[in-house]
Amino acid sequence: MLTLRLVSIGNSVGIILPKETLSKMNVEKGDTVYLTETPDGYKITPYDPDFERQMQIAEAVMKEERNVLRELAK
Repeated sequence: MLTLRLVSIGNSVGIILPKETLSKMNVEKGDTVYLTETPDGYKITPYDPDFERQMQIAEAVMKEERNVLRELAK
C-alpha cells in the first residue's frame, strides 16, 4: 500500500506520485491520466476508459460481421 499526501498546487489540490509509480504506469509529466470511480473506490489509469469501451464494441461488431468485412476487403 502506498500513502500519498494532498498538496496545494496554485488554487488546486494535487497528489504527487513517486517516480516508481509513474514508471510502472508508463507516464511522465504532461501526460493525461484518467480517474474512474469503481465499486471499491477510485482508479487512476493512463488508458481512456471510453476508448476501451469503443474498442470492445468495434471488436464485437467485427466478429459478428466477419464475412461481410471479408467481402468488402476484396
